[in-house]
Amino acid sequence: MAEEVKSEAGEEGGISAAGTAVKEGIVGSLKGINEIEAEIVSLVRNTVSNTLRATGSVATEGLTVTRDVVKGALQATEEVGAGLTLGIKSVAKGLVMGVSDVGGDILTVAHHAVKGAVSGAAEIGADVGVVASRAVSGVVEATKEIGGNVGGVAKVAVEGALEAAGALGNTAVRTVKDLLVGVAEGVKEVASAALPKPSGGSSSPSSTSRREEG
Repeated sequence: MAEEVKSEAGEEGGISAAGTAVKEGIVGSLKGINEIEAEIVSLVRNTVSNTLRATGSVATEGLTVTRDVVKGALQATEEVGAGLTLGIKSVAKGLVMGVSDVGGDILTVAHHAVKGAVSGAAEIGADVGVVASRAVSGVVEATKEIGGNVGGVAKVAVEGALEAAGALGNTAVRTVKDLLVGVAEGVKEVASAALPKPSGGSSSPSSTSRREEG
């Protein structure tokens, strides 16, 4: 009987140790991911701002740099074989911050960064909905940090995502829309104005009034 108790205690200790090991491993991995994301933001931000300062033409070169940076991120994803859904948020965030550093138009950059990310995601077979959501989150996060117009940026970013999805078909639009609703609501629903209204939405007020009357 004593042997059985010792055995059970040993097993419990082993399971506890395994749980602790997994927890510590995950915490370490997540810390590593956060560090990688911060590095990507810094890399993109510095590259964009330095490039635009060197050209001396923010207005005309901003979109070109945005397109090239997104393209570079997509190429990196293809070479590594994964990571777009993780890294695109940091890329989009770095783009907005880099353009902001040189006084560029962050609304235009946000729109084209998200649009390019969604289009590129479709080309390499990545999840367009997740990529759209991550990219929009990145530009919104950047705008908050630099004290910009969060609602305006969110709106044009959502519009960019839906514009790119529209070129892919109705299924892509629905997928992107479903995943962007939460992002839109996260900025006080300002961006929800850019989301397509559900079909038959005009009947909702009457149905609401019927419920109230009942």
